[in-house]
Amino acid sequence: MAFRLITDAFAESALIPKRHTCEGQDISPALAWSGEPVGTRSFALIMDDPDAPLRTWNHWLLWNIPAGTDALSESFSPVSTGLSGTNDFGKPGYGGPCPPRGHGPHRYYFKLYALDVEKLALKAGAKRAELDRALKGHVLAETQYMGRYERK
Repeated sequence: MAFRLITDAFAESALIPKRHTCEGQDISPALAWSGEPVGTRSFALIMDDPDAPLRTWNHWLLWNIPAGTDALSESFSPVSTGLSGTNDFGKPGYGGPCPPRGHGPHRYYFKLYALDVEKLALKAGAKRAELDRALKGHVLAETQYMGRYERK
């Protein structure tokens, strides 16, 4: 079985509902996954927007999600499951799609990594570059799910 990430909130490549954006409740969608490889000891999640005007914009950084976990609830907060990094809004946790008005539709990638370590040597609040460095050499598999959003 292939490593797979899904959400019931929207279809693959479809529009992300407003409730998950800065124009709505700005809450994370529920996510679920299956098919992680044997030897997976934890997971990491990155949500980013490669269509942002100046550079890829990081909306959500989460790691040290324990092996055996196969879902994150809507409006997830890592109280006992994982650590949050600082997104490009300067806050911990999820920051929903919020592209500039009139910039056209942006793509938002939810990327899930199966890791060969139980915990990354990374403190809560780390930024994307630090997470990328910590992931090096520990990724067993990666899966992604993409949605779109546009502010008119």
